[in-house]
Amino acid sequence: MEPIRDIAVVAFAQSDHRRTSDELSEVEMLLPVLHEVLDRTGLRAGDIGFTCSGSTDYLAGRAFSFTMALDGVGAWPPISESHVEMDGAWALYEAWTKLLTGDADTALVYSYGKSSPGSVRDVLTRQLDPYYLAPLWPDSVALAALQARALIDAGETDEAELASVAARSRASASANSHAQLRGPRPQGDYLVRPLRTGDCPPIGDGAAAVILAAGDRARELCERPAWIRGIDHRIEPHSLGVRDLTDSPSTRLAAERAGVFERPVDTAELHAPFSSQEVVLRKALRLDDSVRVNPSGGALAANPIMAAGLIRIGEAAARVHRGESDRALAHATSGPCLQQNLVAVLEGDAR
Repeated sequence: MEPIRDIAVVAFAQSDHRRTSDELSEVEMLLPVLHEVLDRTGLRAGDIGFTCSGSTDYLAGRAFSFTMALDGVGAWPPISESHVEMDGAWALYEAWTKLLTGDADTALVYSYGKSSPGSVRDVLTRQLDPYYLAPLWPDSVALAALQARALIDAGETDEAELASVAARSRASASANSHAQLRGPRPQGDYLVRPLRTGDCPPIGDGAAAVILAAGDRARELCERPAWIRGIDHRIEPHSLGVRDLTDSPSTRLAAERAGVFERPVDTAELHAPFSSQEVVLRKALRLDDSVRVNPSGGALAANPIMAAGLIRIGEAAARVHRGESDRALAHATSGPCLQQNLVAVLEGDAR
């Protein structure tokens, strides 16, 4: 069924992603990003019809930490606001549905994460099944290594190809001033076999924000809006033991429902924190060598947890804004081994 309103990403901003930001609070890290994204459209905070954010209390180590971030937005006079305990890509999904209802014409979506204060590998074990898997404390890198090993054993990839994925991503990031890791780097030692340090994402802090607008309002705010032609979210089973880790049916189904396979895309921003996960996503999304994958460097160049997925959508939209892409795919994931997957298709007006 066709959406009843045309909705577009009209602005995108992100922080300079850093290994640590001890001197900054979440609000101080977020505030410049919010100012920048509003400045790109000429809007003020009071002009926004709906605000939605994505973050996690597990990183902050305190309950309802997202309420403090609202100090950066300005919640007085009262605003229409919501929050998801997820990557900001899912906050964008909620804002998109809000605009579809006609209750608002513009939406501000933002997300942020400070991973540096604690052990991310330990924190992410809290996503696992609490009865059978979490008590074993398998960390995120170990689980990604299981997936990589399954791919290698199935003949889907090898360590040389994984190294090439990492090298290409970080070489592409050379042109991205916001990336944490820029330029070619050695693969390094094994972290958990078969994954080396270069196959894994950097740990760092960062934030991102986008503005959505509907119909003619989008054209007023942006010279070339990135129209969201389709967006969908699907989930794999929680238990890793009942999944084929070499494939991602949820990504394929989300892509089908979002309309990815109707016409070719020229750009794909994939949220693949580990090099092996790009192999899985390329197969599920049927991406060949004609598609430029992660021209921003992707999550292997900067992976602020809770913001990296929103950044994929923002980077794809920004390429449409600049005229460097006509039809782009954006993907976000959450959970171990690509458990949850969101796929969006962004298009620019015909030139």
